[in-house]
Parts: sequence; C-alpha cells; structure tokens
Amino acid sequence: MTNATVLRLQGITKRFGTLVANDAISLDLQAGEVLALLGENGAGKSTLMSILFGHYVADEGSIEVFGAPLPPGNPKAALAAGVGMVHQHFTLADNLSVLDNVMMGTEPLWRPVSRRAAARARLLDVAQRFGLPVQPDAKIGSLSVGERQRVEILKALYRGARILILDEPTAVLTPQESEALFATLAQMVAQGLSVIFISHKLGEVLRVSHRIAVLRGGKLVAEARTADTTQAQLALWMVGHAVEAPQRRPAKTVGDAVCVLDHVSTASTKDGGQDRLREVSLTLRAGEITAIAGVSGNGQVALAELLCGTRRAVSGTAQLMGRALPPSPARLVQRGVARIPEDRHAVGVVGDLPVWENAVSERLRSPVFSRWSVFVRRAAARLHARRIEKAFDVRGAGLMAPARSLSGGNMQKLILGRALLAPEQVEDIENKKYPNRAPRLIVAHQPTWGLDIGAVAYVQQQLIAARDAGAAVLVISDDLDEVLTLGDRVAVMHGGHLGEARPAAAWTREAIGLAMAGATKGAP
Repeated sequence: MTNATVLRLQGITKRFGTLVANDAISLDLQAGEVLALLGENGAGKSTLMSILFGHYVADEGSIEVFGAPLPPGNPKAALAAGVGMVHQHFTLADNLSVLDNVMMGTEPLWRPVSRRAAARARLLDVAQRFGLPVQPDAKIGSLSVGERQRVEILKALYRGARILILDEPTAVLTPQESEALFATLAQMVAQGLSVIFISHKLGEVLRVSHRIAVLRGGKLVAEARTADTTQAQLALWMVGHAVEAPQRRPAKTVGDAVCVLDHVSTASTKDGGQDRLREVSLTLRAGEITAIAGVSGNGQVALAELLCGTRRAVSGTAQLMGRALPPSPARLVQRGVARIPEDRHAVGVVGDLPVWENAVSERLRSPVFSRWSVFVRRAAARLHARRIEKAFDVRGAGLMAPARSLSGGNMQKLILGRALLAPEQVEDIENKKYPNRAPRLIVAHQPTWGLDIGAVAYVQQQLIAARDAGAAVLVISDDLDEVLTLGDRVAVMHGGHLGEARPAAAWTREAIGLAMAGATKGAP
C-alpha cells in the first residue's frame, strides 16, 4: 500500500424526500489498499456506491478518481476512469462462453468483425497476471459458483479497472472458495489494485482489509485501521449498541417427527432449470433445528418450494404430521407450516400493499381476519399487524406505508412475525372460537441473507425460540456460520442429493466445505 490517493469522496449528500441517505460523507482510498465498508441495512452503503457509479447524482459533494473530477450521473465515465464492481448477484449469461461474457459491451456495434483472438489473448494475460485461471471457451452454465465469481472479477479487470468494489463477495462461496478469493485479493492489491470490500461478515473484514469505514444512519461514524479494532467494536459502531450473538445450545427436548420425506424427487423447472431433488430423504422433528448447507443452486430451492407447497414431488413420499403433504401453500399454512422465503422482495411481500395487509396476507381467509372468506375484518387485521410491529420491532413509516418502503432487515422482521406470531383468539358472530395455533413446521430459506449483524442476531434468536417452543425448524442457508450456530443436526446438499443429517458437533467447517463442493458424499 502506498500513500497515493486513487479515490476521494468529499461531502457526499443524497436525499430522497425527507430521508437523508448520505449525510456529508467523505472518504479516501489509497493505491493497493483494501477498504472495508460496513453498516446496517439502510445505513447508506448502496446509495454511496450508486453515486460513485453514476446511477445516482449526489445533491452535494464531489468525487475524484486518480486526481480527476468524476462527472456525476455517468456510469460510462466511472468505467472509463477505472472503477469496476462485482455485484453479489452475478450478471452473467449462462448460455455464453467465458470469453463472450467478458467481451460483452466492449466492442462498438458498427465493427463488422469481432476481434476475438486479441480479446482471448488479453483475457488470458489478465488472468495470469492476477492469478485467476480460466477457460475462455467454457460455458458459464457449466462453472461452479467460485469460478463464476472469478469471471465477474475478470470482466472488471479486462475493462481496465484499477479500483474494484466487491459487494458481499463470499455470500455464496464454500470455505475453500473463499480462501481462494482471499489469496486472489492479496495478489491483486500487491500489484497496486485498490479494493472496496463490502461485507456483513466481520471476521472476513478483519482478515482482508487494511482500513475500515462504518456508516450508520447515512453518516460516517467511524474510521479505523483494521489492526486497531475488534469484531465487538465494529458491531458497536454499526448498530450503536452492543450486539449479543446467539449462543449455540442444544435442543431441550426433541419430539416426534413432524415432516418426513422418503426418497423424494422433483422435476426440473419449466424454464429448464436444474435445481431439483434427487431421491431426498429427511426427517424433521419437533423441538429441533435441522440446517441444510450447500452452494446455491444444488436443490435448496426445490426443497423449500416442496415444503412450502409450490412444487410437487414426482416420486417418493412426503408427509406432514402423518398425512400426505399437500401441494398447496394455503392448505399448508392452515396445517401449521410457517414460510420464510428466500426472496423477501419478490416472494415474501407484495411491495405495493401496505404493511398491515402483508402482515395478514397468508391467513386472510381465516375466520380471524375475514367473514365467510369474503369480508375482511380490518380492525382485527390491523390489531394483529400492530402486535407483529411491536413484538418483532418492525420499524418504518407505519402500518399504512407500502411494504416496499421497509429496509431489508425490517421487511424480514415483518415476514418473520407473520410466520411465527399466531393470531389471538376471536369470537365470530356465531360465538365460535378458533384455536390460536403456533407453527408446527418452520421453513426458513436464507433467513438472514443480506442482513446486518443486529438483524441477523435477532432473526436467529427468534428461530431458536420457536424451536424451544416445540416447532420443527428447517434452516436452509449458504452461510456456514449460521448453519453451525443454529443447526442441531446438519446435512449438506449437492447436485440435488442430500447427505445424512448428523449432529452439528460431528462436523467441521472443512468437512462441510468439501461436501458442498461434491468432494465427499455428505459425511463429516
């Protein structure tokens, strides 16, 4: 690392109506430096990076890249200045080759012949220089997640990036792939590349960065050399108070089987996707958390959709409390299945509906919230929404605000409250009482994905409390820390197959990583 400043943000302020997303933020980045950018959901990190990339225009402030002013609101200017970004969700075309993906958008449309030979030579040169081996003719769809991320980094370096922004780069990697990425980062910064590293994993931040900047409420609240801080101090800066992470403790009493899958297989999706189950057997018991680890795309979506009623089994048997598992989300909710979906924005809520309607949406036909499944009991529905808001600390613009206005953490709390908090008993016009049913089975798919440390701790504590109350809990997560923190038993998915669920104490991180990569058959 040298003292040469390659990026300078000075007094960046951005407002959205009355919300101040960035409040006079000033940051510098040095050549050959890894700067970690931390903050809760809604702290202003994404807005700041969008301003740097030209997607937003700051209301106040200026940006300099290598000493030259960066024109506002111009993504092409940012790319030309040497700023590249690798997003958490990859932007690659699976049906094209590595070379095609890297070249995409780099040649003018009027050029009659593509200069593929020169592009191939340049790609191989960049790959060798930065220690990112790649096969230019390999189809993206055939690559592992770690290899796809390597291609994303090469796309940025191929375009001449000298400042690289990595957004949650290890979110979907195995431990071994994460180690490879860290080695690559060390090699890149040794050659003068500068990196902004955005992550919620504080251990990784302390390992790979030279300096750390923390945002809270749109303001820069702390800057420190990495060597001078700790995880506890970073958590305190991020959320403004000490965060107590859930402590691993065994299940109190494991009860009877709630859900049993016996050699269940599912078909590929209509769009040809290969995320499917292949003869999966699994038993979920009351009072126990079963955690499923695996690299994204190896059957986890199919498993969650099967248990949530949106996908059918084509062979094998699936039972819920001794009866056939119905392929109907509404019937599963009635039978005590609580669903926490992977994509909270697209599946978890209806963004344009108010918070109170989303809070009761899965139980809207219940007599608690409707008469004859036609007329909504608005008073009862809003009362229940207020119970969720209070019990799960959902913060936002209020029950009447659209759900899309909530931050990621608050949206997840709303979904969690809807799933876990049963409605209070009410009497209908015929004086019939309806039972207050807590969930029997909780299917939590990536329950803390993209959440900050405070929200992660809260969600995990709620899942543990639900287990202790007697629910069978299935946690499907790409985060090994979460799997090992929550799981009483742990199993690994690879290629649609599920290994045996074994006690968490029988596993090591290395063993899980090998099983995730398919090097073993899911045994510790």
